[in-house]
Amino acid sequence: MEAVIVLLPGDGIGPDVTASARQTLQAVADKFGHRFAFKEELMGGAAIDACGDPLPPATIESCMASDAVLLGAVGGPKWSDPNAAVRPEQGLLGLRAALGVYANLRPVKIYDALAGASPLRAEILDGVDLLVVRELTGGIYFGAKTRDADSASDLCVYQRYEIERIVRVAAKLASTRRSKLCSVDKANILETSRLWRETTDRLMADEFPDIEVETLLVDAAAMHLMSRPSDFDVIVTENMFGDILTDEASMLAGSMGMLPSASLGDSARGLYEPIHGSAPDIAGRGIANPCGAIASAALLLRHSLGLEDEACAVESAIEDAIASGARTADIAAAGETPISTADMTDAINRYLN
Repeated sequence: MEAVIVLLPGDGIGPDVTASARQTLQAVADKFGHRFAFKEELMGGAAIDACGDPLPPATIESCMASDAVLLGAVGGPKWSDPNAAVRPEQGLLGLRAALGVYANLRPVKIYDALAGASPLRAEILDGVDLLVVRELTGGIYFGAKTRDADSASDLCVYQRYEIERIVRVAAKLASTRRSKLCSVDKANILETSRLWRETTDRLMADEFPDIEVETLLVDAAAMHLMSRPSDFDVIVTENMFGDILTDEASMLAGSMGMLPSASLGDSARGLYEPIHGSAPDIAGRGIANPCGAIASAALLLRHSLGLEDEACAVESAIEDAIASGARTADIAAAGETPISTADMTDAINRYLN
């Protein structure tokens, strides 16, 4: 097949890991007989420096004309002033809105060879294979904001249809897995969560009666995610809760550098990115872990291009490289010699080929 993939390297280690993902996608194209055209555009702090806009119109135009978008990371100390009128993160929120991607999928799977990289005991990690589905374009991140000399406010708003569509996405995914869905809210305090719970309970009973549903308050979910993670199959929650819980869940895998994400809407075109940040402290040193970005490329192959065999091949290559002992610094145990971003990428691509 032929596909146009827009690359948004962004800031910090974003360019390094995006380059790795591009190499793996090209290796997939060569192995399976596809033609992928890559187009690189500005995003985040790099775009602010170049043109004063974290999401230039040319970037939006390219993304809208593409089959899929792969993002590295945005942000860094240079642009971190919270009072700045223009910030890299505004570009990310704007891109999600422009693409209409409201469902953020963050899978968490434990590689046996990396069980020792997690701060949790190995027996707690046994059997962990969960998926967090985070609502991405509503809630407090997108609500009206006010600020004066002595007060500030952020408005959290959810419409019923926004809750219904994200719960349907999560339920359909659960039906292809272990048929278990955990909905996370804060209904004992927040009115938006009461609407979330009411809507979820009704929809699941009416449309997905065969799926086992568990409802947890977000503080309890945060605790159970560490104490009994293997009990979870699919977790669905609102924007801010999902943002926090998925960063917590990364510790199950040992490093944020291991985990991918896919942001999807009603069209096949999606936005794919590793869940880690720009890690400016290691930017340009060639030691970033590319596994999350490469795993995000696998999700791109699966969800936007419909190439399931190719996606599975990439995921298997990552697992094989890890099993062979390949380790970047973030997942290397004491006594293990870490390898570079480029060497980890080469190791994965060798197993792919």
